[in-house]
Amino acid sequence: MKLMAAMVAGLFLCCGSALAADNPQQNKMASCNKDAGDKKGDERKKFMSECLKKDGAPAKAEAKKPTQQEKMAACNKDAGEKKGDERKKFMSECLKK
Repeated sequence: MKLMAAMVAGLFLCCGSALAADNPQQNKMASCNKDAGDKKGDERKKFMSECLKKDGAPAKAEAKKPTQQEKMAACNKDAGEKKGDERKKFMSECLKK
């Protein structure tokens, strides 16, 4: 009886931690499912297949974002010879992108 209780408790602990884990594949599946919208049948299968094959998991997408320093350098370069208020406005808009 004690063995059975220990097994059941272990099962709950094991499954509970697995459910609580943040699984990137599940996140990707949920995102693709949402993007699929009202597609049905073969159209939906094709869409889901292509979406899941994309190399763009949320964590990877975040890693590809430029840093603030990289954005500043790019905006400075694009600002060129602008001066004063014109430069401030340009830089503000550029850094918001």
